Amino acid sequence: MPPSPSTRPQAAAPLPRDRGDACPGALRLHPAADGGLARVRLPAGDLTAHQAAVLADAAELLGDGHLSLTSRGNAELRGLAEGCGDRLAGLLRDAGLLPSAAHERIRNILASPLAGLDRHTPSDVRRWARELDALLCAGAWATALSGRFLFVLDDGRGDVAALGGDVTLLAEAGPGDDGTGPAGGGALLRVGDDPAALRIAGPDAPRAALAAAGAFLAAAGASGSGAWRVRELPDAHALRARDVAEALRSAGIETAYVAAREAAYGAEPPAPDARTSPPYADSSAPGIVEGPGGARALSVLAPLGRLTVAQWRLLTAIAAEDGAGALRLTPWRGIVLPGLAAAAAPDRLARLAAAGLVTDPASPWHRLGACTGRPGCAKSRTDVRADATAAVAAGTAVPDAAPAGRPPAGLPVYWSGCERRCGHPHGTWVDVLATAEGYRTALVAPDTEPPAAPGTTAPPPAP
Repeated sequence: MPPSPSTRPQAAAPLPRDRGDACPGALRLHPAADGGLARVRLPAGDLTAHQAAVLADAAELLGDGHLSLTSRGNAELRGLAEGCGDRLAGLLRDAGLLPSAAHERIRNILASPLAGLDRHTPSDVRRWARELDALLCAGAWATALSGRFLFVLDDGRGDVAALGGDVTLLAEAGPGDDGTGPAGGGALLRVGDDPAALRIAGPDAPRAALAAAGAFLAAAGASGSGAWRVRELPDAHALRARDVAEALRSAGIETAYVAAREAAYGAEPPAPDARTSPPYADSSAPGIVEGPGGARALSVLAPLGRLTVAQWRLLTAIAAEDGAGALRLTPWRGIVLPGLAAAAAPDRLARLAAAGLVTDPASPWHRLGACTGRPGCAKSRTDVRADATAAVAAGTAVPDAAPAGRPPAGLPVYWSGCERRCGHPHGTWVDVLATAEGYRTALVAPDTEPPAAPGTTAPPPAP
């Protein structure tokens, strides 16, 4: 069953915001230590093979020859030369990756990457994502949303519901649904950390998500806090399901309040082997995904979320020549290629493995992540990616001298160059933090706060 929303760490109070967010976009480049950085929003992580080829061209012609994947299923280009912004914008616009310049930084829509691809899940959330994106780009008021505000659309398996969405939709199957086609059911809508939910009809889901975002902007304006996200609203103006219900009714959307006891599913997704009906595929694991009608999808991961242009072009070629002509980026910094024939899938997966991509769940790179680190980020204390790579070569996911020893099996391990911990996982994870005295390893759970380095005060983690 889907998990409850990720909760704010204990003792973490919302901070007032006195400025707009500085999140990079495709048009507003961030001046990083290694050159310009562009973040290309990809709602639901969806790309056509042509769009993927354009991103490869941009990385090769304008950037450092690599593409980075984010924890929201977006793509980043780094090492961009000064003055290349107009040329980059033109490439992206011609490829259909910039449907609205005014809205490009707020198209933050994360969806279950295997929806419609394995044997037991409907594809409705992917359709919801497209409809929600169109609604966002059509609303002039929506540009007031922060570049960090996040919509999450979960197909019912619970893979993305706990990834910190501001507005979360969880698909519910209708009576008699067998999970092999479009759902006849509806959705649960959640806001922020409120464990309660609103039950809505499936066709209303995109409009309901947009109305919930409007309710957030109203609450943020009334609070005077400048909040970028639902969790940042002060307690006196906190946004809960009951508050959003009124906004939905004003939009003509019928709702039914679902109390926390009924809507609660636990703090984290159940382990894949604990799911019994239906047997969902683990969308975070690499490998071959068996779908209906003999179709197959390939799921691979990029080591530490970074790919060369050559690796990216190989993925694009397989998608175009052997698949459905599409790619899906995942919040685990992976890529899914839908629509392969069963006979072709093993060979294509072997080709991707030979190119250096992660194709085996037993790989030491599976569940291992790191921030940008040096030299790309001036705030980082060290080159965390090089250090993480050295640890893997030594047969471990954490530094040899880590006082906590080897981390519990199966948990994500994340290396960070400073207390911001950009891109860190949600839920329970192993925190490897660079300090002035070396690395410090700690276990972080949903109800705890990552520790600060000695002699420092930790700022809120930057997801």
